[in-house]
Amino acid sequence: MFAFIGFSLRRAWQGFWRNGLMSLAATATMVLMLVMLSGLVILLTGLDATLDYVQQEVQVVAYLKDSATQQDIDGLKASLQRMPQVTQVTSVTKEQAYKDFVARHPDEADVINSLPTNPLPASLQINLRDPNDYLDVATYLKSQPGVDRVLNIKQTVDQMVTVIGILRAGGAVILGVVGLIVLFIIVNTIRLAVVARSDEIEIMRLVGASDAFIRWPFIFEGAIVGLLGAAITIGLLLAGQGPITSFLSDYFKVLPVQASATVGQNIVLIVLGTGVGIGVLGSYLSVRSYLIR
Repeated sequence: MFAFIGFSLRRAWQGFWRNGLMSLAATATMVLMLVMLSGLVILLTGLDATLDYVQQEVQVVAYLKDSATQQDIDGLKASLQRMPQVTQVTSVTKEQAYKDFVARHPDEADVINSLPTNPLPASLQINLRDPNDYLDVATYLKSQPGVDRVLNIKQTVDQMVTVIGILRAGGAVILGVVGLIVLFIIVNTIRLAVVARSDEIEIMRLVGASDAFIRWPFIFEGAIVGLLGAAITIGLLLAGQGPITSFLSDYFKVLPVQASATVGQNIVLIVLGTGVGIGVLGSYLSVRSYLIR
């Protein structure tokens, strides 16, 4: 068994360099696809972290009527806290709303100060256990006499989910196209190697060599292409680790979310698995089409 594996590996290595130009072209295209795949994984990791954070921070904001008494507000707050969909309810008084507005818009402080009364309403900020519970809580709030209007933030979250879905689908399509190109190049690279050794293969078949004995060196050759492409890609990622880490750190400073420590490990595993998998698949398809003739 080990002797057969050793023989197959030696033949695969010889075949790789025998068709050096095509092998290097296949490896270069493999690297391009794997770099794109790694970039997509990094991008989607950031987008998913952002989406998770935004969904956790989705609030139903209910603006209260000026005629609502403190007793009305306390009663509404207590009823909201008893709802299973709600995790937290925060009261914002008119005075606090004014201070928050001035802090966010200092240039407009003179305008609001020129008004005879504070136009900003008191409000309740309700954190949800699940963003999908927005409609239930909003519907309940709209039925309460002390509520003037309910701010619709769910629409913004839905739009972000849609954008991320489009980016994910677009990235998958691009990767699929590049993956098919890589597969095509590998299939033709191995096919050239098979054709170049057709006389040798016919002799082996005449002396009783099985299809597996003929097939495995070529499959290992495809695996070498995938493994070499994955190794180069991982090397490039390690070389660019500093800029990538700096970018991610700056990105995650915008929102208080943390990147998972396993992202790098996952990328390495994905790159290795995809590279070797496509290399083996391309070789298998090429040799199979030849042997079934």
